[in-house]
Amino acid sequence: MAVLEKNIKIDSLEWFYRESEPIGRSDLLPVVLLHGIVSQSYSWRNILPALSKQGNHAIAPDWIGYGFSSKPEKREFAYNADAFINALAGFIQALEIEKFSLIVQGYLGSVGLQYALRHPEQIANISILNTPISTTAKLPWKIKQMGLPLAGEMITQDPLLVDRTLEGGSRYRIEDKDLDIYRKPFLKSSSSGRALLATIRNLQLEQAMNEIETGFQSWQEPVLIQWGVIDPWLPVEMAEKFAKAIPNGELVRLNNVGHYPQEHYHETILQDLLPFVRRS
Repeated sequence: MAVLEKNIKIDSLEWFYRESEPIGRSDLLPVVLLHGIVSQSYSWRNILPALSKQGNHAIAPDWIGYGFSSKPEKREFAYNADAFINALAGFIQALEIEKFSLIVQGYLGSVGLQYALRHPEQIANISILNTPISTTAKLPWKIKQMGLPLAGEMITQDPLLVDRTLEGGSRYRIEDKDLDIYRKPFLKSSSSGRALLATIRNLQLEQAMNEIETGFQSWQEPVLIQWGVIDPWLPVEMAEKFAKAIPNGELVRLNNVGHYPQEHYHETILQDLLPFVRRS
C-alpha cells in the first residue's frame, strides 16, 4: 500500500504525481484524484492506499503550478480553466488511462468537472468533495485577497498562507509535519506564489460554474457528492440543489467536516467512496 512519488515530462511541463498500484484484483478502473487551491496531491495521502488495497490504480497529480509540478510563468501557461484542462488531457494521455473514476475537491476541483464534461467518454463516475458546483459559488475572501493588485503579490509569497487557508477552510488544526510538506514549494521558490496569484486572477469562476451547472443537468454517469457541512466557503445547500438537479446523484453529508474533508476525515469518506468506486 505504498504511495509512490513520480515525475513525468509532457512537452515542456513536468508533472509530479503520487500513485498507489492496485493490490490483488486488477479489474477495477483506475482513479484520478484532483486537489484544490493551495493544496497538492499530498492531501490524498490517506485515500490512495485504501483505493489500491481494494484493487484500484490510484493517481493523484499536483496541478501545474502547484506542489512539486512545473510552475511556468504566466506568459508560458495561462493558468485559466482551458490551460489546466488541456494540460490534464495531456497527463491522462501520457499515462495511457482510457477510462477512469474521477475524484475532485476544492477550488480547482471545478476544473476537473469541466474536464469530465468535455471528455465524457473517459469518465465512469465522479466523486465530488466540497467543490464549487453552482453559479452561487464565490471565491472566499481568504482566497480572493491573494489576487488583489499589489497586495496579492505580497500575500502569495508568504508560506504561512498555506496554514491560514488549509486550517481556515477545514476548521481544524493540521499537524506541523503535514504543513511542512504543503509549505515546502513556497519556501523553495517564488514561482509557487506567482502561479497561485495567476490562478486566482484567471480562474474565471463564473464561466466555469455556468458550464458545470448546465452540463451536469444531462450527465448520466453516477455522481457521489460527499460534503463537509461546516465548510465556511461552500454551503451544503449548494450540494443539495446540485444533487437534485442531476439524473444520477447521491449526496452524503459529512457532519463536523469543513472544506478539505480528506485532510481529517478520510476514514469517514472511504466508507462511501470505496463501494461507490467499486461499482464501476
